[in-house]
Amino acid sequence: MIKVSLYYRLHIMASRRRGFTDAQFAKWIKAGRGAGEYASYQPWLKVSDFPSLGRVHRVFGHKSQRTHHLLSDLELSVFLLLEWHREVTQIREQFPLEREVTRRLATEAMIDHPALAGTEQYLSSDFLVDSSNEHEPRFALQAKYKDALDDARTVEKLELERRYWQEKGLPWYLVTEADIPETVSKNISWLYPSQRHEPDDSELTQQQIELYAHHFAKRPNQTLLAICKELDAAYDLPLGESLYEVRTLLAKRYFTFDLFVPVSKLKAKDLQSGNIHFIRETYLVSNQ
Repeated sequence: MIKVSLYYRLHIMASRRRGFTDAQFAKWIKAGRGAGEYASYQPWLKVSDFPSLGRVHRVFGHKSQRTHHLLSDLELSVFLLLEWHREVTQIREQFPLEREVTRRLATEAMIDHPALAGTEQYLSSDFLVDSSNEHEPRFALQAKYKDALDDARTVEKLELERRYWQEKGLPWYLVTEADIPETVSKNISWLYPSQRHEPDDSELTQQQIELYAHHFAKRPNQTLLAICKELDAAYDLPLGESLYEVRTLLAKRYFTFDLFVPVSKLKAKDLQSGNIHFIRETYLVSNQ
């Protein structure tokens, strides 16, 4: 199970308590937030909107060919599972709900509409997902830690979200950490440790990426851990240096693998490489 520190929870509560203004909302709408498809989609909320948070993630999506903005470890877990699922064709994170609709639904349900500092806020679903499954071509997801469900106000907002998607005729699901398979949780915890320094892409040269791709191709049946140990010895590197670099490449999604395979059993042939130049350029653009 992926844990979230009290420090992180306090920070996310404080950041969201400040709220956003109508002027900011108008600016976001004009900029195209909450609109677009695939690579052109812009999430309603971005990592840069919460500068004080330490547990947020910007992750490249191979289905969308863009950087996704994820505001918790749980959202990251759900996103990577959606990316892995073959039937999923499009993932739109931080998808905004029409405020005039949620206002009406709040009145009908006799629930106070979310508002901070005198401004009614937009609700958003963590994910709006398109699928090739003809029985469920589109659905919405909200990711919440189980202990958040003990808060009555949180449950009220979830009820507004449920009613919104019910009115739109789309299935809506609530996901908690209990729904994340243990192997997946462990793999993600290894890829994205809490205190890990995330180097800029400039620190990962193309030569490094191509070097590992070359060695993976030469040793398809060896485990990732065995290859990294051999490279440390061959290049006289400190023990664990190669594995650290490979972990970074995996976290950046230059290489991908089946999250249901434990890292300790992962073989070189299980890795798939992405478009190095495109992924790097996408990260650079999303930083601007």
